[in-house]
Amino acid sequence: MAESALATADELAEYLRTTTKKLAQDRYRGIGPRFVKHGRRVLYRWTDVYAWTEANLMQRTDDTPGAA
Repeated sequence: MAESALATADELAEYLRTTTKKLAQDRYRGIGPRFVKHGRRVLYRWTDVYAWTEANLMQRTDDTPGAA
C-alpha cells in the first residue's frame, strides 16, 4: 500500500476495518487517533494512526489500553 502522509476517513476506516461513522464517534468522544481538520474535511496523519495503534495494544481482554 503506497501511503501518503495523510489519510482520509474512508482510507482509515478500511485500514482499521471499521466505519467512518465509528471514526466520527471516536473523534467526538476524544478516543480515536489524532486528526487534522481542513475546512470540513477530516484527515489523519499515518504517524498518528500508528502511534495510536501502539498506545492501544493489549495483552488480555481485561487490560487497560497501553498495558501490553
